[in-house]
Amino acid sequence: MYQTDPPRPPQEVLPTMYDLPSELVGEPGLPDEFHIFQPRLLSETCQPSNYPSEEILIATDLNFYYDPRHPLWYKRPDWYMVLGVSRAQQQQDLRLSYVIWQEGVAPFLVVELLSPGTEQEDLGQTLREVNKPPTKWQVYEQILRIPYYVVFDRYTNQLRGFRLEGTR
Repeated sequence: MYQTDPPRPPQEVLPTMYDLPSELVGEPGLPDEFHIFQPRLLSETCQPSNYPSEEILIATDLNFYYDPRHPLWYKRPDWYMVLGVSRAQQQQDLRLSYVIWQEGVAPFLVVELLSPGTEQEDLGQTLREVNKPPTKWQVYEQILRIPYYVVFDRYTNQLRGFRLEGTR
């Protein structure tokens, strides 16, 4: 894709949800029963009263693409909610992904259900590797500035909630 003179808007030149992969072949992490039931419970019980239901996107294991300079970088939270965006904005089919630079709205709340293989990254305890995408914590806190982030560990029954205050 090449820019023209004058440049075209990002919505016209950047890939859409139909152009971006929804899964990487061979990527581990198929959900277990907990990762199926818990997001369903969240979706049924988390309904902000100050937004009509048609303006709330609730997603489970749906990739969101967050950086137009790196259009293949994405995160896939276990569950997230975006306020002010319809579930199927101008689409005939179900969403394949959520492309933040096209929608213009970052998630309001992200929930990660801890697994032994993802716990350190979910809790912000991993460092970014050279020439790799930023960690979940960096994306949620520093890039998208997501107001609320919740982590639940079913093995210890520990729920941790984080609220963005200023820059942290």
